[in-house]
Amino acid sequence: MAIQLDQVSYTYADKSLWRQTALHDITLGIPKGSLTGIAGATGSGKSTLLQLFNGILKPTQGAVNVLDVVIRAGEKSPKLLPLRRRVGLVFQFPEQQMFEDTVEKDLIFGPLNFGMSLEEAKERARNALLDMGLDLALLDRNPFRLSGGQMRKAAIASVLAMDPDIVVLDEPTATLDPVSRAELIAQLERLCRERGRTIIIVTHRMDELLPYADRWVLLKEGRIAFQGSGGELAADPAILEGCGLTVPHSLRYWRAVADRFGLHGEKPRLTAESLAKLIAGLSPAGAERSGEHEEKRDAHE
Repeated sequence: MAIQLDQVSYTYADKSLWRQTALHDITLGIPKGSLTGIAGATGSGKSTLLQLFNGILKPTQGAVNVLDVVIRAGEKSPKLLPLRRRVGLVFQFPEQQMFEDTVEKDLIFGPLNFGMSLEEAKERARNALLDMGLDLALLDRNPFRLSGGQMRKAAIASVLAMDPDIVVLDEPTATLDPVSRAELIAQLERLCRERGRTIIIVTHRMDELLPYADRWVLLKEGRIAFQGSGGELAADPAILEGCGLTVPHSLRYWRAVADRFGLHGEKPRLTAESLAKLIAGLSPAGAERSGEHEEKRDAHE
């Protein structure tokens, strides 16, 4: 496992009269190289959970094991600097943390602070920019003159420049237009599949992540209400409503098609393209076209 939480609770202001428990008895495992989505209503504990993943917050009960670095409640923490190099945390609106006058200077800032040479830092910057699907010509550009989508990708690249094993992103598509959102999610999936990085995304736009996430974790009032695959979630979307979440359109459409054609044992089709293709094959017109295609192929043979 990349991350393992064992009966973890976290309480803000634990020693004061104003103590507030944000997470209760969380037991959770996130496999290496997986793409995991985390969702929950406002105040469910999502942001608190993310900050446990690289030691920004330490559990008040239980143990957090991240890449074999164990942080236990009530015990002295191990050195966390190496862990924070391996776990990149991208907060909402990361572009607001950019401050240099070129993209390259922003991207090399972190690696240089962690003791890398200038040459290595620049190589990391170039690789990170390419990982986000951006042109190297942007390295010399002022980040504040980029488009919104480019600037968000460049800001994420500044975290990738550290070459982390795990990338944790809090609402990475917030405020982006639909095209930029789709491009960013596709890029993050490629980082997971092709580079083997463990990607964790907190989102309230479940539609855009459902087709790609290997696993989902749903939080409700600081507790885990569900953890499992998108297929398991599609089989019982009422779980989402129980967590105060809106059932995504893709799940609604899939349930309607599954009910109409008796497909509840099938793997859910959660993109418009895959669902349209399925419907075309199931409808009489689609079946007729398929039959004509087969006849033509047989005649040709």
